[in-house]
Parts: sequence; structure tokens; C-alpha cells
Amino acid sequence: MENPLRLKSLNHISIVCRSVEKSIDFYQNVLGFFPIRRPSFDFEGAWLFNYGIGIHLLKSDDPNQMPSINPDKSQGQPHILPKRKLKEMKIQYMKARVDEGGISVDQLFFHDPDGSMIEICNCDVLPVVPLAGEAIRSCSTLKCVLQQQQAVNRQDFSHYA
Repeated sequence: MENPLRLKSLNHISIVCRSVEKSIDFYQNVLGFFPIRRPSFDFEGAWLFNYGIGIHLLKSDDPNQMPSINPDKSQGQPHILPKRKLKEMKIQYMKARVDEGGISVDQLFFHDPDGSMIEICNCDVLPVVPLAGEAIRSCSTLKCVLQQQQAVNRQDFSHYA
């Protein structure tokens, strides 16, 4: 399978929700994700992490209303290759940069055919910092994923019998 944008991994998915608190409760207590620190944005939301992938919750009073991108508000300096490929494919995108605690993340946003927003970024530079009780993690490597899988395999599932 061709990889025209030369992506290395899937870092997170974004989910539009009506209640950030109820969504955190669901993803934490039903699916085992844990809240992690996120940059200081001017909109309500939360970041969660587990199983080598993140979930970014975005509050909206109408979860059917997908966030949109505006190519006229472009900024930042993401890598040249994805921008060139997106232009060749005639896909509109928006550039952005988030600077937090001395770390810069370059982002490209665009939509799939159904309007779902896609973000390409160098997000692997962000540390995964749990909000409560656990040490800082970085899951940009296969080692972290393997450690997580080993931890899940060690859990006692006998209570399901």
C-alpha cells in the first residue's frame, strides 16, 4: 500500500462531544484511557491516552457539527513533503503551530470526503503526562506499545468467567 504522505504513525483521534466530563468518564472508566496534560487552548476539551494512542475531546453543543478549517488563517512551518503532496492532490489544508513549555508542534489540518478533520503533526515530540498519579511517558516508540501490551496481558481477567 502506498504511503504518499510518508506518515510514521497514528498519534490520536479527535472526538467532538457535548460534555467533556461525561466523555472523560466514559473513555476512562469503560475503555481504560487516562487523562493527560494538554497545551493551553482557548476552547474546552481534554486529552486522554492509552494503548499507544491518544483521544482528543473537543466540546461542542452540536456534536454533528464538525470543526472546520480555514486555509486563510494558515501559520507555522510544517514539513514540506506533506504540504507538497496535499497540493498535488488538490486537498485544502491549514497550517498551525502550538508552542507549549519550550516544545513546538507543527500541524497540518485537512478534511476527509465526509468532513472529518485530519491532523498531521510531529506530535511525537510531546511528552505524555498523566494528570494524576503516574510518571511521564513518551510513547513515540514501539517499546512503549509493547510495554503496554505486556501490562494488559499480566492483568487478571478471571473475574470475567
